[in-house]
Amino acid sequence: MLVFVLNAGSSSLKYQLINAQSGELKASGLVERIGIDGVLKHEIGENKKLTFELPIPTHKEAIELVLRILTNDETKVISSIKEIDAIGHRVVHGGEYFDKSVIVTDDVIKKIEDLIPLAPLHNPANILGMKICQEIMPTIPNVAVFDTAFHQTMPEENYLYAIPHEDYTQHHLRKYGFHGTSHYYVSNEAIKLLKKEKSRIIVCHLGNGSSVCAVKDGKSISTSMGLTPLEGLVMGTRCGDIDAGVIPYLMERKHMTPHQIIDYLNKKSGILGVSGISSDLREVIRASLENDQRAQVTIKMLCNRIKKYICSYAGLLEGVDAICFTAGIGENADLIRKQVCSGLEFMGILIDQEKNLLKSDKSREINAKNSKVKIYVIPTNEELVIAKDTYELTKG
Repeated sequence: MLVFVLNAGSSSLKYQLINAQSGELKASGLVERIGIDGVLKHEIGENKKLTFELPIPTHKEAIELVLRILTNDETKVISSIKEIDAIGHRVVHGGEYFDKSVIVTDDVIKKIEDLIPLAPLHNPANILGMKICQEIMPTIPNVAVFDTAFHQTMPEENYLYAIPHEDYTQHHLRKYGFHGTSHYYVSNEAIKLLKKEKSRIIVCHLGNGSSVCAVKDGKSISTSMGLTPLEGLVMGTRCGDIDAGVIPYLMERKHMTPHQIIDYLNKKSGILGVSGISSDLREVIRASLENDQRAQVTIKMLCNRIKKYICSYAGLLEGVDAICFTAGIGENADLIRKQVCSGLEFMGILIDQEKNLLKSDKSREINAKNSKVKIYVIPTNEELVIAKDTYELTKG
């Protein structure tokens, strides 16, 4: 079964064409700067790469362009759109409505629209992608796969905030968590490596957006992101955990509106704000190696926050069998993995520095032989999760 996996952002569109049964990636790409000047980067399998720079005014035109490229004579990925069996959509926020993936219906779209206040930057674009696909490919089923669904197994004591309970019952104010497809995929891969279903796993999804998840016996019991993706770790431009009192203090001192303070904490803080260099950790690491003090402090803050969550979640899990590093930073930044694990020897966490320095695009074990806890680097594959869920819901 061929599944067209779509991740529609406010000005971007990521896509993959996957054989959901075999896992084979047929094609992938990214459309950026929709509505501005437009850039489409398209890959066929793992070999052929194409780049197009042309005006792409709308998401509809972006999707139509992608479909033309998939079916044209130059690529020959598929001969016709009719070869696509189903479409899987990434949806950022499913609230408490959705604890699993669902076939898209009018009612599903209405519920996702109801959740727009919880994800104002993401859910509208996700909905737009669905509606466009329904319009231009009306006979092909659509499936919504939610970032928040995996975390719906969290117990009440771990997802509630310590505020009056009516704010939860009336306004749905609680921790939801994100990166659920990644945490699900990586924790399941770790379970296979451990060869035990009864397991206590901590997944560190570290990228421009980052989160940590405690997974017990394959189920999320706590995660670092909250009502929105702003809570938790120090990220590329997000501040992560912060004293709530900082918000009115800054609003008064800097004469900010609510919209401006949220923009400030989401887009101007984190690695970018502390380092004053970039939101790209690679640039900050390079500066730190050249003895830039702010860059060095930024890296220490980043690693200490991750370490804090690892220790906290080890307590919630009553021990830990494996720590997993994934996503752009987790998979590629050996310095971050080293500093996060340094000082955790008292927990039986011992990293092998030679293994840690090795580069690979495959899952690998980087702990020392005498480590009581396994340390894995596991490349995430959120698109494959979306494709497989889509297949399971539409194969009959």
